[in-house]
Amino acid sequence: MGMGPVGKKGVKHDINITPYIDILLVLLIIFMVAAPIQQHDEEIRVPKPAPPTQPKDVKPDMIVIDVETDHTIRINSQPVALENLGPMLFEIYKRRANKNLFIRGDAGLPYGEVFKVLDIAKRSGAADIALLDKGENSSPPVTPPASN
Repeated sequence: MGMGPVGKKGVKHDINITPYIDILLVLLIIFMVAAPIQQHDEEIRVPKPAPPTQPKDVKPDMIVIDVETDHTIRINSQPVALENLGPMLFEIYKRRANKNLFIRGDAGLPYGEVFKVLDIAKRSGAADIALLDKGENSSPPVTPPASN
C-alpha cells in the first residue's frame, strides 16, 4: 500500500490492486494448464451410424401407415380409403396389447393431410404414434418403442 507522503496533502489512502491482479493472472494460467489434464469418470459414448444395410422388412406386429403424395393411404402395404381407416384401425387395436403406430409420409405432403391420419389413428386406439419421413432409408425401428 502506498503510505508514503504525497506532497503536502498527506498520506495516500488508495488500495494498490496490482498484486491482486498478478495473483489472479497466475491462478488463471494454472487453471488453463490443469483443465485439459483433468480426468473424467464417465466415458463419452457417441452413437454409431446405422449400418448401410438396414432391414426393409416390417415386423408383422408393427402397424405402418404410408401416406402418399397422391393422398392414397396404405396400412402395411394394403390400400385403404380414408373413410375406412378409422374402423380398420379400431378392429386391429381392439385385439392387440401393443398399440404402437408408425405414420410414414412424404416430406412434401401438406401437414393437414398427415394430421387427419394422425387424428383418426388416435381416436381408433393407437397409444404411441411415431412420424417417419419417407426417404431412402426410412423404415421403422427394429424394436418398437415401449408403450406406457
